[in-house]
Amino acid sequence: MDTVFKALADATRRQLLDRLREHNGQTLRELCERVAMARQSVTQHLDILERAGLVTVLRRGRERVHYINPTPIHDIEQRWISVFDRPRLDVLRAIKNQAEEYAMTTTVPNYVYVTYIRASAEQVWKALTDADLTAQYWGHANVSDWQEGSRWEHRRVDGSGKLDVVGTVLEADQPTRLVVTFEDSPQEERSPSVVTFLIEPHQDIVRLTVTHENLPNEEMLQGISSGWPAVLANLKSLLETGAVLPQTPWEMEQAAHA
Repeated sequence: MDTVFKALADATRRQLLDRLREHNGQTLRELCERVAMARQSVTQHLDILERAGLVTVLRRGRERVHYINPTPIHDIEQRWISVFDRPRLDVLRAIKNQAEEYAMTTTVPNYVYVTYIRASAEQVWKALTDADLTAQYWGHANVSDWQEGSRWEHRRVDGSGKLDVVGTVLEADQPTRLVVTFEDSPQEERSPSVVTFLIEPHQDIVRLTVTHENLPNEEMLQGISSGWPAVLANLKSLLETGAVLPQTPWEMEQAAHA
């Protein structure tokens, strides 16, 4: 964690993270407009944040788009904060979040999560799209023919057949890129959120980046901020060891707040 703390020690880099927190997913040009600093200096600070894992960069055409990666901060919280007086901290955080919700005038930020898996790109693609595999590590079967324009369904495997999420496949570039709409409340009249899975192979490993955009509110952001890490940890365990984690990881978050 040395690189994380060194990156956070600089006020300018903290300011860049604040700008990304306010509006996640910005190009270098957009960040330079919001920070009174030369373009070269901003680039150097972003490189340090990227090496520390605090910022993830995705390419969109010729542009590099910067996102906050919450994983290092989450690791710090789990190591030094979560074990101390969790109920009181949760109450204080709830009060703070409620106050900030009333004060918010900007849109809900996007969510980005990055993990590294010892597997091939084809194996990760199959893990995301095969109904039997998703049932093992997600507790839901992802069902579709995974063609662009097709419907996909996130079905429970408890025998009820209930659909907790539905959506449309927007892009399917096997085995490196999958983009789907994510509708957990299809009856609501609002545009669906969008999930992008970017699979980048490097020798014997894969970097999997999950980007969840167009979130409707802070409540959904909070939900997926604990949900995606749990699901992807189970996926990683299944691919690397042949078995899911011994306990269902998302139940840990539920137990902590019980």
